[in-house]
Amino acid sequence: MKKFILVITALVLMALVWYLFIKPYDYLVTFNVRTVPGTINQSIKLWGTTLKDSRLLGQEGFTHLEQNIKFSDSTYLYQWDIIPLTDSTSKVKVYVKDLDHSLKNKIAIPFFKTDFEKRTISTVKDFHEKLNEHIGNFKVKIIGKNELRSTYCAYVTVKTSQFGKAQGMMNDFPLLNTILANNGIVLNGRPFLEVTEWDKKTDSIQFDFCYPIIKSDSLPVHPDLKYKQFNSKNALMAIYNGNYITSDRAWYALLDYARKNNIDVTELPVEVFHNNPNMGGDALQWKTEVFMPLKDADD
Repeated sequence: MKKFILVITALVLMALVWYLFIKPYDYLVTFNVRTVPGTINQSIKLWGTTLKDSRLLGQEGFTHLEQNIKFSDSTYLYQWDIIPLTDSTSKVKVYVKDLDHSLKNKIAIPFFKTDFEKRTISTVKDFHEKLNEHIGNFKVKIIGKNELRSTYCAYVTVKTSQFGKAQGMMNDFPLLNTILANNGIVLNGRPFLEVTEWDKKTDSIQFDFCYPIIKSDSLPVHPDLKYKQFNSKNALMAIYNGNYITSDRAWYALLDYARKNNIDVTELPVEVFHNNPNMGGDALQWKTEVFMPLKDADD
């Protein structure tokens, strides 16, 4: 009996030491949401920019992020783990630690509803509500494998953030539209965007904003305007309905689909636009065909 009591006491002490001094977080909040990890990843980053004092520390892929959020008397470490559950749902686990009062919180939480606990629940709830609101503002439908047809095009090259993609196109729309129209160039399809570089750690991209045209011997010359043959590509295709600012949500949906179906893709999407956002209207009625080209066997 004495031996049994000693073993139990030792286990309790070990558990207590782990809980108070080794456990890497003070509180855990968990929720499920109907979207893919990439959308959650981007939403966390955007939400963080709206807070008074928040700093992204780093990320691993799309599924793990760390950030510091400062409140009046403390700095909290938020560790976000995003776990895909189905094709359209994910689980989010938020591990939160008060870097200034961790031990105090761990002692108090089992017995009291602490201010730390209340603030953590309120903060994560605020994010969850904004995420659900964002999800309601767009739709993504995976179509499957399709073909991007070849075309000749006039284009401008843009370097920007993912969030600045739509603004980058708007800045160059007058250049493309005016020069081509004033020189009688015949358009040959819908405008499209071809991503040529995508840095997922910094969320920065480079893309060619293209107008399909009929090739001629007298194309206008401008220092920012270039021409090229866009070659046909086999790709995964999705339909995105929503504001072009966040059409990259379809990129993540296509990457998620490719991963789950063991399909190798280039991770350099192409977007074909069916609507002119300058005309206004309900963004959920705007249509974008989003393609994720397949990798060639020799890539």
